Amino acid sequence: MMNKISYFRCFLIGTMLSAFSFSSLAQSVIIPIESKSNAIVLQAKQGSIPKVVYFGTRLPNKDEYSKISAQYRQGTDYSGIFNAAYTPSGSRNLIEPAISVTHADGNNSLDLGYVSHETRTLGNGVSETLVILKDPAYPFQVSLHYKVYANEDVVEQWTTIRHQEKKPVVLHKYASANLFLKANSYWLRQYHGDWAKEMQPEESKLTYGIKTLDSKLGTRAHLYQPPVFMISFDNPSMEDQGSVLYGQVEWSGNFRVDLELDPLNNLHITAGANNHASDYSLKPKEEFKTPVFLYTFSDKGKGDASRKLHRWARNYRILEGNGERLTLLNNWESTFFNFTETKLAQLLKDTRKLGVDLFLLDDGWFGNKFPRNSDNAGLGDWQENRQKLPGGIASLVKEADANGVKFGIWLEPEMVNPKSELYLKHPDWIIKQPNREEYLYRNQLVLDLSNPKVQDFVFNTVDGLFSMKNSPAYIKWDCNAVIYNAYSSHLSNQSHLYLDYVQGLYNVLERIRAKYPKIPMMLCSGGGGRVDYAALKYFTEFWPSDNTDPLERIFIQWEYSHFYPAIVSANHVTDWGKQAIKFKTDVAMSGKLGYDIDIAHLNEKDLQFSQEAVQTYNSIKHLVWHGDQYRLLDPWTNDVSAMMYSNDTGTSAVMFSYLVGNRYGDESKSPIPLKGLDPQKNYRISEINLYPGSKSAVDSNATYSGSFLMKVGINPVINSGRKSVVLQITEIKN
Repeated sequence: MMNKISYFRCFLIGTMLSAFSFSSLAQSVIIPIESKSNAIVLQAKQGSIPKVVYFGTRLPNKDEYSKISAQYRQGTDYSGIFNAAYTPSGSRNLIEPAISVTHADGNNSLDLGYVSHETRTLGNGVSETLVILKDPAYPFQVSLHYKVYANEDVVEQWTTIRHQEKKPVVLHKYASANLFLKANSYWLRQYHGDWAKEMQPEESKLTYGIKTLDSKLGTRAHLYQPPVFMISFDNPSMEDQGSVLYGQVEWSGNFRVDLELDPLNNLHITAGANNHASDYSLKPKEEFKTPVFLYTFSDKGKGDASRKLHRWARNYRILEGNGERLTLLNNWESTFFNFTETKLAQLLKDTRKLGVDLFLLDDGWFGNKFPRNSDNAGLGDWQENRQKLPGGIASLVKEADANGVKFGIWLEPEMVNPKSELYLKHPDWIIKQPNREEYLYRNQLVLDLSNPKVQDFVFNTVDGLFSMKNSPAYIKWDCNAVIYNAYSSHLSNQSHLYLDYVQGLYNVLERIRAKYPKIPMMLCSGGGGRVDYAALKYFTEFWPSDNTDPLERIFIQWEYSHFYPAIVSANHVTDWGKQAIKFKTDVAMSGKLGYDIDIAHLNEKDLQFSQEAVQTYNSIKHLVWHGDQYRLLDPWTNDVSAMMYSNDTGTSAVMFSYLVGNRYGDESKSPIPLKGLDPQKNYRISEINLYPGSKSAVDSNATYSGSFLMKVGINPVINSGRKSVVLQITEIKN
């Protein structure tokens, strides 16, 4: 959050680089911020706050942006700044501000006038526009940053704040972005949930006033509400048509998004870190950098917006986004806390038998004075339990190597049980009020990552595992508690805790990635309690939900797919649900496949199917991980759900179909039109991942044109006897 020295700070205090094109004009200037298809256009005049005059599809002629404002006759804006690019409070503003401060002299007003702007090219279709604003009465400066990924139509926006007043200035609100949108009406698709009920959607028409989406949980901050949403213009969101904006706060802590429909029917989106209990005292010459607000816009519906965001994520954000992933077998549901070295050795053999890449040892491997035999003890004491693992982690790594598989391990390094040596030795490292009774979440408390000593402890915990001669090859990083009774023994200003905690987490992850840039890590937080693109900078995948019932997962994974590509969605075959193992596997295959079952308990045919399924998955995973995703049939409104992935040339694709209805006669009654193919090519369709002894109901000898498949479609023959079907679509080359 707070960078003492940054590239732009150096620039602002006088360092000029020739790569910048600098503008400081006395008259009105148009600032078009354009991507391949879209544009945000500001109009600025020296000393006055910049205004947003356009947001939408890019115009071929830039000169016409200056003509847009004159076409609106909505009524009177008494303040004159409804469409401010970054709305200050305390002066003439009449709506929700983006920024609110108390100056060193106690004045609560803020005015922001345009000083200059510049755009620099960062290469590969990426550019950054910087707009500098200053208060005419105070040495207080705000810089607006717009980082544009032109080819993907994605924008990252953030703000830096600094001043040269004699004493600290208190920041009460500090949004990352302040969008201004125009349409006849606006529809919000938001998400809510809880443990095992992640990503529950709700769509409604926005009415006048303010709708706030936020979190105040501190850690695992996205448990009740994730920091993602979408706005559709004039109609509820549609998959392949209509204008839609996807938004996300890239922040793993408390976030806040205000959506305000003003009296003139304009929509204001003010997004960033939540200022709840988080006034920030900014010292003179210190720089405050807000989290990033990410958004993309499409006039071709949700599907196009998703694919843009997925391509951006794979190319620029997710660790190894265009790389490979490990399939794994996890021991949790087969052993829980009750295991021995002998039992794990057998599971390692089962890992080889199944054919996956890695065995993951979950919770319960640590603690001696307070052994981790349940979730009420041992957390924080990261030494191998000598009774369970007399040979330690190193012996398990050797055993994994002997079986030709890799070894991974579970950690929850930000947390502590009161029943632990760490709790007894370092009570000052724990977030808790000194004068209030402890209130536990899942029998645990949160370590104070605002404290550099705690950051060192967490880093050293991970470093100690990775630096062993026989070290793990994978980490599952969990985070299961929220912050109660927020108080830091380290901080003198308690209102900094929520911000400094998250920055402390990022500091640790930066250090880990600097030393171990390639080690795969799963981002887990009791499921989707911490899933955002700031965190995914450091992780190769995330755990969408502890709810692995495949029917439930169809819906959860469907909603996540709007914002995250399949390569980061860790989908496991488990004992949850009463469905057949084929159905469970077909659902898990639509992301990053994994297993959490006891292989020894599978019957002969289920084991054979699972072994063949891993091989089948290996033949199609490049399409799932790196292909363009197309949502075909929505599970919320149909008896059958369908999704497909196609390569960028349209020569190969894979389609997943599932029965989600449970009424008599529910089945795929009509063909399902496909997407992402070449209408001029011819294709053959074959059913894959069949259960041993079963036959396909799909004719694999028939030939179809891409035009036929996209206009008419294919019926996968889903019914109560065929509840899931995976189809491979392959170009027939003459």
